[in-house]
Amino acid sequence: MNIMDFNVKKLAADAGTFLSRAVQFTEEKLGQAEKTELDAHLENLLSKAECTKIWTEKIMKQTEVLLQPNPNARIEEFVYEKLDRKAPSRINNPELLGQYMIDAGTEFGPGTAYGNALIKCGETQKRIGTADRELIQTSALNFLTPLRNFIEGDYKTIAKERKLLQNKRLDLDAAKTRLKKAKAAETRNSQLNSARLEGDNIMVNFSYVLNFLHVKWLKSEQELRITQSEFDRQAEITRLLLEGISSTHAHHLRCLNDFVEAQMTYYAQCYQYMLDLQKQLGSFPSNYLSNNNQTSLTPVPSVLPNAIGSSAMASTSGLAITSPSNLSDLKECSGSRKARVLYDYDAANSTELSLLADEVITVFSVVGMDSDWLMGERGNQKGKVPITYLELLN
Repeated sequence: MNIMDFNVKKLAADAGTFLSRAVQFTEEKLGQAEKTELDAHLENLLSKAECTKIWTEKIMKQTEVLLQPNPNARIEEFVYEKLDRKAPSRINNPELLGQYMIDAGTEFGPGTAYGNALIKCGETQKRIGTADRELIQTSALNFLTPLRNFIEGDYKTIAKERKLLQNKRLDLDAAKTRLKKAKAAETRNSQLNSARLEGDNIMVNFSYVLNFLHVKWLKSEQELRITQSEFDRQAEITRLLLEGISSTHAHHLRCLNDFVEAQMTYYAQCYQYMLDLQKQLGSFPSNYLSNNNQTSLTPVPSVLPNAIGSSAMASTSGLAITSPSNLSDLKECSGSRKARVLYDYDAANSTELSLLADEVITVFSVVGMDSDWLMGERGNQKGKVPITYLELLN
């Protein structure tokens, strides 16, 4: 029963303190109450900490979006993290695309040009998916975790001490106000006590009131000294914590360097994988990019032409499969041969002949024609055809 009475009294006291502080805070906002200003250095530290918190949250959230664009997956990872459990392994988009390509290539036949190319592209996409997974893990460990630790750890401590400092300041201002009122009341009563009044009883009563106010004034002065000491102590604690923000910036700078290195490694791996894939597939003939009846094209620049090498650009292996019989022999003779079309081809202009995969046409050489082209004939239709789309028949 006594414990219950104590809890009720403490609750009532806390509620009264909270209400009085709320009223005082409102009066300060309205300019109706005295407010102790913090020193300029402490105000600057508080502003710096708040700015650091806001931008750290924004950078952290956007980095999470960059590494994991799927919001449902981010929510799932957040839930598992809060439950302190490891999230289940999930296939990412490049790995899924790679698996689809490999399955399609296997279905079409690894011995066909398209099937073989799909398998090679699928394997490369899966390698990119693995690199993407490594980037996410490295970035989460070396970049996101330190930022999150600051938001959920250091800054929460700063916010707690900052709130406590504000309460100490409100207590100090309230003590100043009470002391000011006690001094004013004592002065007024001193003036009344010194006036000429008839009757001893009246003088005794005024003397009693004066002594009472003097005691109250002394008590208010002692309370002010205590609240001032507590405020100064809390201001020093808050200042020491806030000065640690500079160290936080230095630590986050190192984490940022780690994040940049992880991205650099990731993009370098992706470039190398695609460079190897390009070498495997070989260069595409320029007219292949003119499919779908496009008459004008923007040239595709090479990222590092010196790294690719002339042998890779000149190669016609992979997608650009050459005929088992040397097509250059046909260029040197005046006869015609039958050829099977390897891929669909849409003529870019009226001088070319459109082709369908697996159809058989007649081809022959024309003097002065570019070495990459032959003249094709299908019934009454005639036009130029690219030799890399053909396979001579015996």
